[in-house]
Amino acid sequence: MNVPFPGPPSRPSRVVTALAALTVVSLGLSACSPGDLGSSGDGEGITLTYLIPNGPEDVALAEALVEGFSAANPDITVEVETRPGGGDGDNLIKTRLATGEMTDVFLYNTGSLFQAIHPDRNLVPVTGEEWVEGLDDSFLPTVTAGEEVYGPPIGSAMGGGVLYNRTVYAELGLDVPRTWEQFMANNAAIAEAGTAPVIQTYGDTWTSQLFVLGDFHNVAAAEPDFAESYTANEAKYATSPAAIRGFEHLQEVAEAGYLNEDFAAATYEDGLRMVAEGTGAHYPMLTNAISPMVEAVPEAAEDVGFFALPGDDEAGNGLTMWAPSGVYIPNTTEGEQREAALRFLAFIASPEGCDAQTRGQTPSGPYLVAGCELPADVPTSVTDVQVYFDEGRVSPALEFLSPIKGPALEQITVEVGSGIRTAASGARLYDDDVEKQAQQLGLEGW
Repeated sequence: MNVPFPGPPSRPSRVVTALAALTVVSLGLSACSPGDLGSSGDGEGITLTYLIPNGPEDVALAEALVEGFSAANPDITVEVETRPGGGDGDNLIKTRLATGEMTDVFLYNTGSLFQAIHPDRNLVPVTGEEWVEGLDDSFLPTVTAGEEVYGPPIGSAMGGGVLYNRTVYAELGLDVPRTWEQFMANNAAIAEAGTAPVIQTYGDTWTSQLFVLGDFHNVAAAEPDFAESYTANEAKYATSPAAIRGFEHLQEVAEAGYLNEDFAAATYEDGLRMVAEGTGAHYPMLTNAISPMVEAVPEAAEDVGFFALPGDDEAGNGLTMWAPSGVYIPNTTEGEQREAALRFLAFIASPEGCDAQTRGQTPSGPYLVAGCELPADVPTSVTDVQVYFDEGRVSPALEFLSPIKGPALEQITVEVGSGIRTAASGARLYDDDVEKQAQQLGLEGW
């Protein structure tokens, strides 16, 4: 699966291979039977080219989106090109923008990676488009450079928090916690009942990072300028009372003996099954895990809920959000192509566009567009995520606000969560890891 935590490796030498791997697929629909690939329009009028990653979920989403757009805009044909994911795809995007050979529209990251493609030089701003007013406030900073907005979200948002077994909670009479103290009290009751309170799956090291990265809303609530100060080398995990708490949480649950016995070897798939079946009560995880969890254990659609990582301040508790990708128009798209591209973006940022996307991909959270609603049959845990957005208790994850993400975090969090290293030592080590990366990026102040 594609996991947003680890940054994609940079392999510039493989750009030529990535370019050669590009394929063109005309997606959609009207003249084809289900499952066939064909033209999205009638062959007349304007043809738009749209570049997406080649993952099957991306292709399925694009196919459904283009089908809906084609039905409303029969004068526009959309041809979809696929590209590799990871570092190869990232390098390809930058190469095509630099050489002026980008497609008419393309799907790409939001947040710090979006800033790295220099939107002010390479993209068409959409700030004045009517639909921009309908984008969620939590999403806008991830596609904004300077004073300009550059694209709508594609797909749904993800939350980083805790999947929990609702049956375990009901049997023990527990309430969803909003503070760390309440969470640890629930863990004590769960442990006494003979169930593993907190599931950790260090057999897949990337899963160890949630207690740190998913806690960022609580950090931002306590220190609103943390992301800016962190990027400027004026704030550190080891010296910030709010930021170090994620490392301390890892240490505390381990020292309390609240982990599943096989935490060191258990895998991501093991964790999903444990929380779904109730052999573990809590699994810190992203909500993109909901769909594979329900696929493996259908009962999880009702039996598993979700809550944001609890912090120290009940009033300030809220959700750390992983923003969806965006769709952008390069400034090489001009004239009638640009007008058609703007129509395509407007469709994406509409309730009709959201409905089309739902037909292609099960949402992992809410759509960040006004008027878009989740279908009634989404899993309970997805509905739980929606509540945080409805109440405005959401912050983008740090990686969408800062370009700094040290590559060794998952190894450090495994060590802290396993009792090999203290929280204070882990935070200091991560600050050192971050410093190396910031210097490689050439950031000021480092």
